[in-house]
Amino acid sequence: MEVLRASRAQDNAQCEQLSHFSESPAVPAVSPSQARDGLTDYSPTDRPWDEHRSIADDVGGIYASAVEFERYAARMDACAGLLRFGWVDTPETGESRLRLREAHFCRVRHCPVCQWRRSLMWQARFYQSLPALVEAHPKARWLFLTLTVRNCAIGELADTIKAMNAAWQRLKDRKEFKPVLGWVRTTEVTRGKDGTAHPHFHALLMVPPSWFKGSNYVKHARWVELWADCLRVDYLPNVDVRTVKPRSPRSGQTPLDATAQALQGAVSETLKYSTKPADMVADEAWFLELTKQTHRKRFVATGGALKHVLKVDQESDEDLALSDGEGSDDGSRLAFNWRTADQRYRRAPRADKSPD
Repeated sequence: MEVLRASRAQDNAQCEQLSHFSESPAVPAVSPSQARDGLTDYSPTDRPWDEHRSIADDVGGIYASAVEFERYAARMDACAGLLRFGWVDTPETGESRLRLREAHFCRVRHCPVCQWRRSLMWQARFYQSLPALVEAHPKARWLFLTLTVRNCAIGELADTIKAMNAAWQRLKDRKEFKPVLGWVRTTEVTRGKDGTAHPHFHALLMVPPSWFKGSNYVKHARWVELWADCLRVDYLPNVDVRTVKPRSPRSGQTPLDATAQALQGAVSETLKYSTKPADMVADEAWFLELTKQTHRKRFVATGGALKHVLKVDQESDEDLALSDGEGSDDGSRLAFNWRTADQRYRRAPRADKSPD
């Protein structure tokens, strides 16, 4: 289904997005006998695995340098160390492609691998829920909203996020927000050039068509006023609000597929990483303090008709592997393990599995 494939398209898209925040790791030269045993030799579209796992080594190294976070380092060292794939036929082309079927994940909040897989998992769940949402609200429209605050000292991040969460609760009670049918909100923290922290919210709002008529429409200036008032600050914070433009179905597309395509960018931006990997490794002290300040902080919230679409409390290895919804296979498994010295995943034939 086009809707499900839309979430998988983010896998390749996020590979390209890596170039915006991290230089690709240098891959050491390999001998001719090793030249064709990498995961990317079998499946070039799985290059993000090498990229994210390499960055995870760097982040794990930072955790290993601090006694209080050594347990995180140990968990990350074993994260996605062995991947098992199955061959799945692609209906559109008839070709067989590798699809991840088994892996173990550490679930450390700032693990680049888990952060990436969690984003893809949430996106897949959103698109899986979309048919029912469109059926229940066929004329609904969508807004992408970004709410910011002034940068704060990294040591004040926990208090700042707490204040932002309280402000969001006030915002939901405002009459301007009442027509919203459902919402998904995530928190992102970026690092300022001066070492400050910049926490902000990304929110995807589902609204009725009447939102854009008469007094129901909330202009940008009003969003700024509302957010400033809810934050209880004496300055005007930056707010970005964009309408997700509906698309007419192309030839062969259903209205549902057109809606999924229109939402793709907003969903990806809303459900992306909570902290850029480049910010994690730019300043070790900053990152370790970030970890302390965000401990036990919930970075994802949902409400209304979208309250249960992400199932944020359900996160198994199978969920993060996205092993469901990708077609059937014969049960055989092709294994690859992470080689730190090579900075790539390479074949591990002894860990292969035969069909059941």
